[in-house]
Amino acid sequence: MGLFSDDDDATKTPRTDNIIGNLKGYLDTRIDLMRLEVQQKVKGAMVGTMHGAAMAGIGLVFFLFLNLFIALLLNEQLDSSYWGFGIVAGFYLVLLIVFVVGVDKKVFQGVADKLLDNTIYKSDKRQA
Repeated sequence: MGLFSDDDDATKTPRTDNIIGNLKGYLDTRIDLMRLEVQQKVKGAMVGTMHGAAMAGIGLVFFLFLNLFIALLLNEQLDSSYWGFGIVAGFYLVLLIVFVVGVDKKVFQGVADKLLDNTIYKSDKRQA
């Protein structure tokens, strides 16, 4: 018989073993639940990112073809092969100058704050 034998341990009873087993099961279940919640949030973020990228790509192609259409339409109206493209390019140059000189970043910050206000907490079901 050693100093730490099982025969001398009077604290281990079937009741404490049951409580410890239940506690281990509870902790395992909580860990699995947290893993599933994280997995669900990551999956949602991935789907949102992929959807946004696809929409941005389609929107960019639409925007480019619309600008080509406008430039070619102006070329035909002006009976020229390049003035329509120059006018469209000039329009975007003026737009760029207006944004660089006239529009402050605080305007965009305010819009972003309103759009993203408490978005993290809106999907949290545990918050009351």
